[in-house]
Amino acid sequence: MDAPPTLTPVESLYVHVPFCAHKCEYCAFYSAPPGEGQVNRYVDALVREIALIAPRCRPSTVFFGGGTPSLLTLRQWETVLDAMDRHGLLGATEWSVECNPATVSADKAKLLRDHGVNRISMGVQSLDPTLLERLGRVHSRDMVFRSLDILRAAGFDNINIDLMFAIPGQTLEVWRRTLDEAMGLGTEHLSCYEVIYEEDTPLFHQLQAGEFDLDEDLACTLYDELVERSAAAGFRQYEIANFARETRAGTSLPDGFEPGEVPTFACRHNVGYWRGRDSFGLGPSASEYVDGLRARNWSNTDLYCSQLEKGRRAKEFAEALGPEARAGELAAFGLRMCAGWPFAEFQERTGFDLRVDWAKDLAELERRGWGERLPDRFRLTRQGLRFADGAAAMMLRADA
Repeated sequence: MDAPPTLTPVESLYVHVPFCAHKCEYCAFYSAPPGEGQVNRYVDALVREIALIAPRCRPSTVFFGGGTPSLLTLRQWETVLDAMDRHGLLGATEWSVECNPATVSADKAKLLRDHGVNRISMGVQSLDPTLLERLGRVHSRDMVFRSLDILRAAGFDNINIDLMFAIPGQTLEVWRRTLDEAMGLGTEHLSCYEVIYEEDTPLFHQLQAGEFDLDEDLACTLYDELVERSAAAGFRQYEIANFARETRAGTSLPDGFEPGEVPTFACRHNVGYWRGRDSFGLGPSASEYVDGLRARNWSNTDLYCSQLEKGRRAKEFAEALGPEARAGELAAFGLRMCAGWPFAEFQERTGFDLRVDWAKDLAELERRGWGERLPDRFRLTRQGLRFADGAAAMMLRADA
C-alpha cells in the first residue's frame, strides 16, 4: 500500500484577539469589551485550537491582531505562549502583535520579546487630541511616545504605527502635522488607512444623519501628501496603505522577492496574504486558507469557545474555490502591491496567464491610466493604487 502523501506545512498563522477596552467609532472588525470571565475562557479555547492545528503548522510568520491583543494580562499571555512553545510554534522569522498605546507595559513588552515576538504594530490612528476623541480612541498622544520608549527599551527594533486619514474634521494642515510627527518617531513601518464607513458603526450612522459630508477631493489630496512625505522621510510604499524603511544590514527580503521589489521592513505576514500563501486563522471571526479551502470562524466569542470545548474548531463555513475563481482572487490581492504581479510567477502559482486570461481587463486598466504593463509584470500606477478596489473587482472571476 502506498504511503499517504505528506502535507506541506502551513507557514503563516493569524490569531484574532476579539477584546477592546472600548469599541472605536469607525471599527467594523469583530471586537467588543470583554464580559466577566470571558477572556480566560477565550484563552483556554485558543489553547485548544492551537493544539488542533499544530501538527500542520510551522510558522515563519505569526500575527496577533484584534481587537487589542495587548489587552491580555501577563498571566493570559503566559498561557498562550506556553501553549505555542509546547506545540513547536515559536521561532517565527517575523512575529507581530498589535498593541494599543494605552495597554503597553514594560513587563508585557519584555515577556513578548523574550518569547520571540519581534514586531509590534501600534494603533495610533492620530496624534491630534481632537481627532483621537472623535474616533473614540482610549489613548492620548502622550501614551504613544511613552509606549514607544517602553518598546524600544524592551529590544523591539521593528515597530509599525497605524494612522488614519480623511477623518471627519481632519484638515490638510492637521494631516501634515501628524505625518511629520509620526515620521519623526523613527519607526520602521507605517500603515495609513482612509476611513471607511462600514454599516453598523457610529461613524456610518453619523454620516447618514448628515452630521458631516464626505470630501473625496480632500481625501485624494491627503493620500498624495502621504505618498510624497513618506518618500521624503525615507519610507518606500510597497502596498496601497503600507510604507517601510528600505534596509538594515543582515536582514533578508521576504521570500520570492528580488532586491528593489519590496523594502526589507515590509510586513512579511501581510505580503504572504497578498501573494496567496496558505495561512491558518485562529480565534473568533478569523479567516484562513489552507489546502484550497477558505474558511472562517464564528464571529461570536461564546460560540467559538463552546465549539472548542467540544473538541472541534469553530468554523462558520468552509468552501473550495475553483481554479479560475482562486486565480482571480490572487490577481486582485497581488495588484495591491506596488511591485504588481510578475507574469511568470502568477502563471506558476495559478496555471493561468494574466496576459491571456485577463487581457481585456489589463487593457482597460491601462486605458484608464490605472495600470501599466512592463516586460515581466503588470502593476497598478499611482492613480490605480488610489482606486485599487475598482481594479480588484475587474480581476475577480465567478466559479464555473
